Amino acid sequence: MGLSENSKGLILAVASSAFIGSSFILKKKGLKRAGASGTRAGVGGYTYLLEPLWWAGMVTMIVGEVANFVAYVYAPAVLVTPLGALSIIISAVLAHFMLKERLQKMGILGCITCIVGSVVIVIHAPQEHTPNSVQEIWALATQPDFLIYVAATVSVVLALVLHFEPRCGQTNILVYLGICSLMGSLTVVSIKAIGIAIKLTLDGISQIAYPQTWFFLTVAAVCVITQLNYLNKALDTFNAAIVSPVYYVMFTTLTIIASAIMFKDWSGQDVSGIASEICGFITVLSGTIILHATREHEQTTAPVGTVTWYVSGDSLKGAEEEHLITIHNSDYYVQ
Repeated sequence: MGLSENSKGLILAVASSAFIGSSFILKKKGLKRAGASGTRAGVGGYTYLLEPLWWAGMVTMIVGEVANFVAYVYAPAVLVTPLGALSIIISAVLAHFMLKERLQKMGILGCITCIVGSVVIVIHAPQEHTPNSVQEIWALATQPDFLIYVAATVSVVLALVLHFEPRCGQTNILVYLGICSLMGSLTVVSIKAIGIAIKLTLDGISQIAYPQTWFFLTVAAVCVITQLNYLNKALDTFNAAIVSPVYYVMFTTLTIIASAIMFKDWSGQDVSGIASEICGFITVLSGTIILHATREHEQTTAPVGTVTWYVSGDSLKGAEEEHLITIHNSDYYVQ
């Protein structure tokens, strides 16, 4: 007995999360190595393009995104996107072992919460109606309510890029990740359209001649390039264990909204099913928030055995103007 469409999407989504979660860590390590020998990506450098480890992370991410791409063809975004929480768990565990970013008990609780929420979403996910042509998808994309969403998204992205990035991009994680997430929501609906067009073409109903197919392909390419650029900046500037959950929460929320508006994912589903999915989604968000809060607490807590002092040639300067040097050693107990 063959697998259902949702089951195929589920398997692909889980595989995608494994690859993408690993890619965050590989790219982070590559960016750190590149930053040690050249200009950091966070300040506009591209030295990471010469770093093999960054490319390993990039290849891993591409594999994960391809799996995710195909998953959207078989299952609705309300099922596929929340399963990205698994990539957070994988990223957090690998960050613990490879980047020495500690995962405390609350972090483990956050991981478990994400898994529980994902299971609830999978159980109550709706069966999706697949459009019969790219023209039908185009009709969905040109609905007034979706066009309003697109206009609002583009406006906010331009405001973040032109106004907020120069002023607080290096200090506020929401700037870079806001751009990634907003563009990501458009990426998903475009990729879903392309995937359906490819599937129909392979089934003998060619969609290549339609200009709408190439329009969706162009939009997806522009959005993906923009996402990668700003995600690299976020990873290079902020802790990977914080970037991953915050990006997931923002990206997932916006993607579900965009898909629900365009593809009417919840159309025909009963109230209890929709309520269960929303509860599962809130549970997943709670897990990511717990992970985020745990990482923030770790950053503000100095480890035992830390010696800290300030060095400067001018004794009149205040401590906040000095160069901070910290030594971590279990033999020291003075701070």
